[in-house]
Amino acid sequence: MKKQIYGICIAALFAFGACATDELPTPSEPQPGTPEQSEPVSGEVLVKFQSYVSDILDRTEAQTRSGAPATRSGILSVDEVLDLIGGYELERVFPVDARTEERTREAGLNLWYVVRFDDRKYSVEEVIARLSQLGEVQYANPNRKIQRAYSSERKATPLTRETLEMLQRRTAATRAGAQFSDPLLSLQWNMVNDGTMFTGTEACPQAKSIAGADVRCEEAWKSSTGDPSIIVAVLDEGVCLTHPELAANIWTNEDEIEGSKRDNDGNGYAGDIHGYNFVTDSGVITWDDLNDTGHGTHVAGVIAAVNGNNEGLCSIAGGTPSQPGVKIMSCQIFAGNAGGTSMSSVKAIKYAADNGAVILQCSWGYTSGTANSYEWGTPGYANEEQWETLAPLEKDAIDYFTHNAGSPNGPIDGGIAVFASGNEYANTAGFPGAASMCVSVAATAADYTPATYTNYGGGTKISAPGGDRDYYWDYGEGALRGETGCVLSTLPYNVSESGYGYMEGTSMACPHVSGVVALGLSYAAQMRRHFTADEFRELLYRTATPIDAYAAGTKFYYRYAYDMGLTNPTQMMLTNYTGKMGAGQVNAKQLLDAVAQGGTQMTFPNLYIPLDGSVTERPSVYFLDGENLNYTVQIDDESIATATLENGLLTVKGLKEGSTHASISADGQTQSFNITVRKSANGNGWL
Repeated sequence: MKKQIYGICIAALFAFGACATDELPTPSEPQPGTPEQSEPVSGEVLVKFQSYVSDILDRTEAQTRSGAPATRSGILSVDEVLDLIGGYELERVFPVDARTEERTREAGLNLWYVVRFDDRKYSVEEVIARLSQLGEVQYANPNRKIQRAYSSERKATPLTRETLEMLQRRTAATRAGAQFSDPLLSLQWNMVNDGTMFTGTEACPQAKSIAGADVRCEEAWKSSTGDPSIIVAVLDEGVCLTHPELAANIWTNEDEIEGSKRDNDGNGYAGDIHGYNFVTDSGVITWDDLNDTGHGTHVAGVIAAVNGNNEGLCSIAGGTPSQPGVKIMSCQIFAGNAGGTSMSSVKAIKYAADNGAVILQCSWGYTSGTANSYEWGTPGYANEEQWETLAPLEKDAIDYFTHNAGSPNGPIDGGIAVFASGNEYANTAGFPGAASMCVSVAATAADYTPATYTNYGGGTKISAPGGDRDYYWDYGEGALRGETGCVLSTLPYNVSESGYGYMEGTSMACPHVSGVVALGLSYAAQMRRHFTADEFRELLYRTATPIDAYAAGTKFYYRYAYDMGLTNPTQMMLTNYTGKMGAGQVNAKQLLDAVAQGGTQMTFPNLYIPLDGSVTERPSVYFLDGENLNYTVQIDDESIATATLENGLLTVKGLKEGSTHASISADGQTQSFNITVRKSANGNGWL
């Protein structure tokens, strides 16, 4: 996993003065200081138009939705340039979803289009050069290919079936006082570290494990093990939907039909029953390609494998057989050797926000701005301003998620985007994780020391266990040594016959933070506490375990030992990391304690109902211990709306236009709300 992190690098804009009827000029060289441009998708350019031409574009988009590709934008200057290219078509980057179209337009995402053309005559750079000088165009960028934040060539280390069966035969409690009896928990130092796994050997007398150097979820589990109302979108390889540890916690789109090739729920994506495959543009999630690494499934297992089922391993927020955990939405942006693109990744981000996810789990990004150029190529973005300028589509999509995921009436208003910091040994994190609105995660070993490969410093927000194979090289091979200090989680059976195995990297530290955030929001849902995304991010940082005291002295490791057969250790000066591993190591127990004392109390929302339509709410969501209460509803003016309570659901029907006051009561608690009935806005069903 110690390979460079690539990203959706955007080309610099070029200045040209020719008129639209001239030949397209040859583009200039990239501007100094910009990141090396990764390979663009041939024959595609991403364009953001100015808002004042949106009415014209709406007519073009309507033509696209009718089934025929749009071969004109309707904008004269743009069409003159595109006529010169020949053989082009336009399509909106983000398909129309009537439920979210209003906020999509408020964010300006309806203005992003992909222009496809025959590139035999003109290159992507030449087309960008001409489009960029048009007044109707805000941005014109390549559709860049992106790669994983982990090496697809380095496969997971499988846990053998023999080792799994041996551990399954052990007594139910694998550790004295363990909360869960899952037999592999004893190997998950990242979840529960009692300090005994790496206590020293004859070959390595120095202890490399500290009790408590984990994510502190054992105590947190006493308060919550996860809640199915919290959805985590995994932007990665496809998640193995049938894995027995994950199947119960896979998100299901109840308004879609499995296997359907139709968009039954009208969200712009056909057959998206458990997420969407943005590589193949279909609802079929895949994980069994010969070149898949199993990474998406491994990440999902850290977050949401089922706990307490007497088999396999534990996760941070996977719940139990009797109390379901958080849900995993598979947003597939890698498949086998097929990588994603800037367009597919931003579509996945918006899809996640629009379909209920509140956490983005992202093990991908750009090479950091201080990466060693000899080893990693030209460094990536130097600062946030440069990233925002050269990657505007990505910035727009992440802004949309952080502001529009969640709900003002739920545990979080907004979303939390979690990224791996990078595996380049560099002293800055890579973008987009280094951006202020994202959570960039550095990796640690089982003794709180920085993992040998981790990025750190500027842009790094927090740390989490990521494994450190080179550091634990002296311990040798063997599953009972935690496969020399890596992270154990679920894998597809085509990658591991046992269904489990080991990986390492900041891409493994990343899901530990996603899982703790999911657990914290689960507890907020159970306690009926509400937070903004900004508030919750700050709570995450404030409750982290300080680890600077462990960044002292010297750490020795065997860099690439397994790959190159090295025997002499490399020296790592830990003082270089002091104050540069973010707020500290993520701490689930302290986060849940703070959740109980923070935020505001959730209350029953005001209802906006279309005339002759209805809205359904579940009252128990807004009352503490609400699942066990009986409810009564009173509406002041029942000529405007009426209400019925059935099977725990409150349905309010709009009878005539107007507003009225209402209240809902249970067990001596009363919450007031307003009901507004009105016609649908502008004929499109948007309220």
